[in-house]
Amino acid sequence: MVDTLGLLLGVMVTSADTGDRTAAQVMLKQVTDAHHRLALVWADGGYTGSLVEHCLAALALVLAIVKRSDDMRGFVVLPKRWIVERFFAHLMRTRRLARDYERRTASAEVMVYWSMILLMSRRLARPRPARA
Repeated sequence: MVDTLGLLLGVMVTSADTGDRTAAQVMLKQVTDAHHRLALVWADGGYTGSLVEHCLAALALVLAIVKRSDDMRGFVVLPKRWIVERFFAHLMRTRRLARDYERRTASAEVMVYWSMILLMSRRLARPRPARA
């Protein structure tokens, strides 16, 4: 889960037999506990159904589903989806995350946090242009 700047808010790596909607309930609870001002979450069409009502009732969180229109052809990145796609591109620059080397889900989560720390520290260390 990333914010609108593409910075990591939370990550949850699960086994293949765990559904996205089930894991999303747990992750959204963890993220809303850590980020109290969170009010709106954008998600793709895979998160439709009872998760939308659960977010509103249990977490006081609006889950807006960004759907692909029927007239779209080919590969088109949906609005706001490019933020997540850019985040995935940053993760793939970390060699260890380019393949599934991890045996445990916890170590895979740590690798995502490590990759994000590298990205954020590079952004902070970048020289700023001098003000006129």
